[in-house]
Amino acid sequence: MTVKLSKRVRPHADKHPGMTPVTVEQAVEVLNRYNTTKFDQSVDIAIHLGVDPKQADQIVRGSIVLPNGIGKTLRVIVFAKGDLAEAAKQAGADEVGGEELAKKIKDGWTDFDACIAAPDMMGIVGPLGRVLGPRGLMPSPRAGTVTPEVGKTVREYKAGKVEFRTDAGGNVHAVVGKLSFEPAKLAENIQAFINHIQHLKPHSVKGHYVKGMSVSATMSPGVRIAG
Repeated sequence: MTVKLSKRVRPHADKHPGMTPVTVEQAVEVLNRYNTTKFDQSVDIAIHLGVDPKQADQIVRGSIVLPNGIGKTLRVIVFAKGDLAEAAKQAGADEVGGEELAKKIKDGWTDFDACIAAPDMMGIVGPLGRVLGPRGLMPSPRAGTVTPEVGKTVREYKAGKVEFRTDAGGNVHAVVGKLSFEPAKLAENIQAFINHIQHLKPHSVKGHYVKGMSVSATMSPGVRIAG
C-alpha cells in the first residue's frame, strides 16, 4: 500500500531514516525537520515492552519528573483538608477541596490533567473511579498521587511530571517535551524517560524487555530509536 504524503511532509520524506533505528540525538534532529507549523508541536515517545499486561506483576506504571519539563503547565486538582489543603494551594494547585469537588467531578467536570489525594480523602475519592479511571486520572499510591506530601507532589506536576502505564498491547506512551525545546534538552528528556522505563523492568519478565522505541511530533511520522 502506498502512503500519500502531504505537501508539507513530502520535502522531508527522503531525509527520514524510515525503519532504521537512530540515536536519540539523531531522532531529535529528524523531528526538527518537521517543525514547519505555526504552533509548537508536542513530542511523544512510545516504547513497546516485552511484558504481558494481563499479569499484574508485569504492568509497568509510574511517573517521572523530566529534567526540562514538558513545555506545558498542567492543571492539577487536590483532595485534601486542613493544613494539607493549605499546602496544596501554596504549591499552586488549581483547585483544592473535598466532597464539593467530588460532586463537581461526578457531575461531569474533568477539566484537569492530574488529580492528587491525601490518604485520608480516599473515602471521598474512591467512588470517582468510574469517572477518573478510564481517563487515567484516578489517584493511586503506586503512581505517587495518593500521598501525604501533597504540596511537594503538586510542585512536581507543575514542573513537568508525567505519568505512564502499559496499555493492552504492552506499550508505554508519554509526552516528553515540545519541538521548540533546545535539541540537547529535548534529547535529555527522552533519554531520561527511556532510562526510567528500563529501570522499572519487572522481575518476572524474561527475554527482551524493550522491543522497540520511537518518538514523534504532533505533525510528524515516528522516528525509531536504537535500544
